[in-house]
Amino acid sequence: MELRDLKSFIEVANHKSFTNAADHSYLTQSSLSKAIKKLENELGVELFDRSTRHLFLTDAGEVVYQQSQKAFAVLTEMNLLLDDLRNVTTGEIKIGIPPLIGTLFFPKIANDFYKYYPNVSLKLVEQGAKLIGRLVEDAQIDVGIVVLPANEEKLNISPFIQDDFVLFLHKDHKLAQRTSVTLNELKNEKFILFTKDFTLHDYIIQTCERSGFTPSISYQSSQWDLIIELVSSKLGITLLPKSIYKKQNNKNIKIVEIDNSALCWKIGIITKKDAYQSFALKEFLKMLNKGFEL
Repeated sequence: MELRDLKSFIEVANHKSFTNAADHSYLTQSSLSKAIKKLENELGVELFDRSTRHLFLTDAGEVVYQQSQKAFAVLTEMNLLLDDLRNVTTGEIKIGIPPLIGTLFFPKIANDFYKYYPNVSLKLVEQGAKLIGRLVEDAQIDVGIVVLPANEEKLNISPFIQDDFVLFLHKDHKLAQRTSVTLNELKNEKFILFTKDFTLHDYIIQTCERSGFTPSISYQSSQWDLIIELVSSKLGITLLPKSIYKKQNNKNIKIVEIDNSALCWKIGIITKKDAYQSFALKEFLKMLNKGFEL
């Protein structure tokens, strides 16, 4: 059964005449007649009562007419839904973001995207960068915004944001009045770091080791605000991106610049290589790649 034959049938049924149907379509009476006969042979029923001057649907014809109308309504709706997707008026994007990055950037990202695509849902998944990388690789989420480096063999990586690390410490700490310190001066301090699921955990340890010492870790947390509170309670110091200082309001916290440090917070946008990207995701990536101010 072909759709064009069903369309011919609907035309004839609507006009109750092969002649009138031909006048209102691009088909000849002969083509319409052949299409109807083909349908009747395929279905094994008569669709029209041809015993009178005007054509009338048989009981079987009425069933085929009603179901054909429903079928074309579904096809029309499908095209409308696809147009919505092409025009990014609907859809869902699953985004993986570590809590620290989410705190700094996600509200603005979501707000900016909502202005243009209010019916696209942004589903946030907050995990450490390592886990987010695996979720993108396994196609469980569409895009990640993570601390670099990431797996270049399996992921598309685009630079997003860069920021410097600074020392966060209690205002009464002996180094709090300094304008800057070296990493090596922190070798006897107690460090408070993110947990091992976070790229920053390994990155800070490795950077300290390149400076000649292995940091002594007193506490680990997956929440940046808890890390700040632990520093405020004089339980250790931490190294965090400078931009996070504006997001916290603890009066006991001070920041100090780090001299000659290779510590740099590099954030990238990751997607799975060769994976299908929805229309909504493509527009979302375009927005991110246009640039973003800290």
